[in-house]
Amino acid sequence: MLSGGAFMSLSFLNFLSAVADKPALLVSALLTMAVIFVNGWTDAPNAIATCVSTRAIAPRPAIIMAAIFNFLGVFIMTIFNKTVAVTVYKMVNFGGDSRDALIALCAALVAIIVWATAAWYFGIPTSESHALIAGLSGAAIALQGGLGGINGSEWIKVIYGLGLSTVLGFGAGWLVSKLTTFTFRGFDRRKTTKFFRAAQIGGGASMAFMHGAQDGQKFMSVFLLGIFLTQGKADVPNFDIPIWLMLLCSAVMGIGTSIGGYRIIKAVGMDMVRLQTHQGFSADLAAAGCLLTSSLTGIPVSTTHTKTTAIMGVGAAKRLSAVNWGVVKDMVMTWVLTFPGCGLIGFLLVKLFIWLF
Repeated sequence: MLSGGAFMSLSFLNFLSAVADKPALLVSALLTMAVIFVNGWTDAPNAIATCVSTRAIAPRPAIIMAAIFNFLGVFIMTIFNKTVAVTVYKMVNFGGDSRDALIALCAALVAIIVWATAAWYFGIPTSESHALIAGLSGAAIALQGGLGGINGSEWIKVIYGLGLSTVLGFGAGWLVSKLTTFTFRGFDRRKTTKFFRAAQIGGGASMAFMHGAQDGQKFMSVFLLGIFLTQGKADVPNFDIPIWLMLLCSAVMGIGTSIGGYRIIKAVGMDMVRLQTHQGFSADLAAAGCLLTSSLTGIPVSTTHTKTTAIMGVGAAKRLSAVNWGVVKDMVMTWVLTFPGCGLIGFLLVKLFIWLF
């Protein structure tokens, strides 16, 4: 319920009642669930790509593990620190007419789905985090008629996150790989392989946890924004995230991963760099550490960028030629085009949807 301008709580039954009363909320909720599904389809597989590609764990149990730890990441991190959700929620201004604002939000969600599905079709792991930010930004600019729709103090955190996920991901991957190789240089390879296979399962679980901590918060904040807009409230300064929404988010994300995840697992864990077990462990440890740091500081980063650049760093630690730079080039091009491309789609769809509806 809303009380005194702050979102205090919303039970699942209250949500169903609101949906029955306001069909526009159903549209917004379904589109948000579709975006979360696509995130699980195209983004969440990065978390388990290395442990599957090195055969530390089979794809099916890896997907189940990812679904469980995605939920735990959403649940635990949101309890202790929901600053990522707050950052994304406050990043753009959908103020003004709440009806037009809801239309703009729906247009942004459609833009994200279109962009992500196109990237998945070509087997390129796009960043749903940046697609989300780009789509929302393009929609807000279209709605407000200029950059007044962008909250610069929050949006700048996205730029920080872009640099953090790319530079620190690569650097941490390179450093952890070197340290791991140095630490275990005198050990029997057969014994260490068994150890690293078990460690990789833990690393994959850690990555799934941090994926939920980062991406789950982003999409739940959008879900709640849709609820507020249908109630005519475009600016709710404080809110809580209900447990049923955490469960729903992680479940939909897990279903998406189980349906379409293998293509991305292949691109990230097999085509870009051929990893051995200790290298897969190094990539997971490095990426999870970077994501934990960014989550605690409230900086919304891309789990895709962090994981893939960590894998690049691990490959480069062995030798530069170990990285398939052709695959890297395709990924980087997609990342670069995400902001203008998805933002433009969001902008145009807002104009179209407001004209139609």
